[in-house]
Amino acid sequence: MKNKVNEIRISYKEKIALSKSPAIKSSADAGKLLFETWDKNTIEVQESFKVLLLNNSNKIKGIYQLSTGGITGTLVDIRILFAVILKSLSVAVILSHSHPSGKLIPSEADKQLTQKIKNAAAFFDVKVLDHLIIVPNGDYYSFADNDIL
Repeated sequence: MKNKVNEIRISYKEKIALSKSPAIKSSADAGKLLFETWDKNTIEVQESFKVLLLNNSNKIKGIYQLSTGGITGTLVDIRILFAVILKSLSVAVILSHSHPSGKLIPSEADKQLTQKIKNAAAFFDVKVLDHLIIVPNGDYYSFADNDIL
């Protein structure tokens, strides 16, 4: 009797050529771009977590919204995060999440999650360039700019 198993396919399709994609040169570039992609109807209501996926020239491969949570937090499944990073063949990432409260200070949980992701990323030779906290008025807090990455 022949065993039957599920087929698994992994794919990534570029809709915009990387040659036409902008490069991220600073936290300000990333913060502006990420804020533009945030749903302005929900940024004041619930936290969400996104990852900016980059190639080796810091050109944007894409943005993936990993989770949407509640008023004070959102769940980040690191296995799904790395499935997306590896599927897209990204070599660097910028993490981001929103603070509906407008508070631009990372919590201990934010710092611990960032370190956990950074440690896992090192195993795959993926650089975590920054983690940004985005608030409803468009301001941001950069872990890298504040030397806590």
